[in-house]
Amino acid sequence: MRRPRKRSRKNTSAMKLVGALVANFREAAGMTQKELAHRALLHLEMIASIEQGRRLLKPDLARSLDGILDTKGALETAVANMPEIDLIPAWAEEYMDLEREAIALSWFENQVLPGLLQTENYAQAVFLSKVPAMSEDEIIAQTAKRLERQEILHQKEPPTISFVISEAILRDRLGSDQVYVETLRHLRSCASLPGLTLQVMPLGRHTHAALAGPFILVETPDHHQLAYTETQRGSQLISDPDEVSILAQKYAMLRTQALNSEQTRGLLDRLLGEQ
Repeated sequence: MRRPRKRSRKNTSAMKLVGALVANFREAAGMTQKELAHRALLHLEMIASIEQGRRLLKPDLARSLDGILDTKGALETAVANMPEIDLIPAWAEEYMDLEREAIALSWFENQVLPGLLQTENYAQAVFLSKVPAMSEDEIIAQTAKRLERQEILHQKEPPTISFVISEAILRDRLGSDQVYVETLRHLRSCASLPGLTLQVMPLGRHTHAALAGPFILVETPDHHQLAYTETQRGSQLISDPDEVSILAQKYAMLRTQALNSEQTRGLLDRLLGEQ
């Protein structure tokens, strides 16, 4: 049975249009991608991705490129007038950029381990569970990309990271019994990393501050507060201070409702002892 052809995301057309504008203005200015990346203090890959419509051009970068290319606000205007759906980047690239640069992350999950805490085998089990099914090459590539993100946990000066995860995640045996035990051991090790706090929201509670689902709070190097959420078929980066404040209040309440760090490590030890 043939798999249905994938339809293009509605927002890719506007992203490609803005990317083509960047490429056109750059060429008119007599610059290579490498030269523009150097002037804008960016990686060459980022300029290439923007020009190809694979990565969203952010408003602050658009403003900077307008200055470098002397385009009199054309890029900033184009970005400001993109359809709302285009503000959700393909493959959550904008969030990944923020995650790499963040000085603090606060992460609540209720169904699956946060990507930063997954082992290779657990990540593969996650991707194997996808519907429609992913190809073997896709699973290998996505797993490698996920593990690469975890480098931020082992930086010389790692960000301050807090995780609150549902006990249901710990009780699940995604992948196999062997993957389950490996995952528990990995979490026990992660719970001792500098700057990392792991708390478990126990089953059987009468109240719960985040019944609407998972979310992530991000603090940028210039101390801006943002939030990120995902659904089955999309993602949203939230910058409105009022909305971010609501999620911050939820997270603060979650931390009071969850087991503390010592209790969480004790739970992990008990679960490991039952094997």
